[in-house]
Amino acid sequence: MILETDKYTYRVTWSEEDGEFVGLCAEFPSLSWLSDDPEEALKRVRSLVKECVEEMVQSGEIFPSPISTRQYSGKFMVRVPPEVHRQLATEAAESGVSLNRIASAKLAQ
Repeated sequence: MILETDKYTYRVTWSEEDGEFVGLCAEFPSLSWLSDDPEEALKRVRSLVKECVEEMVQSGEIFPSPISTRQYSGKFMVRVPPEVHRQLATEAAESGVSLNRIASAKLAQ
């Protein structure tokens, strides 16, 4: 049986500051687990998230849905300084493509 917490976005990275691996969950940015073993950091942060969700369910709180199961429209608004807007519009015109295509390509880099 796949639990909702199994669908969350987990990551393990090295923390130079702590001198250990840190397990993270994107949906719960305030939770983490440090360990000298990366597999242990992942195992422990997953367990911590599961406990947190169980507590939230018991107290009637709403917990975040996994990023992987959310629907995205592909549209979002980004505000940039006018000079950046002008520069991108010029680049798009010179390249013969839309401003959207230029912005999308730059974001994908």
